[in-house]
Amino acid sequence: MDNLPQDPFILLSFVNTKLRDDYSSLDEMCNDLDIDRKALEDKLRASGFEYSAENNKFF
Repeated sequence: MDNLPQDPFILLSFVNTKLRDDYSSLDEMCNDLDIDRKALEDKLRASGFEYSAENNKFF
């Protein structure tokens, strides 16, 4: 997670852009980019964002 933006709003934008443009699921993105999914979800959840698998994005 060190190579990802640390600001939660920039991180949200980065992750949602990657999901929209390059990946069909959060698992696929995390596996490909070697990101700890739980840590990513925890960081975004702390700022009030939750992942929607149906929409493949964080809200």
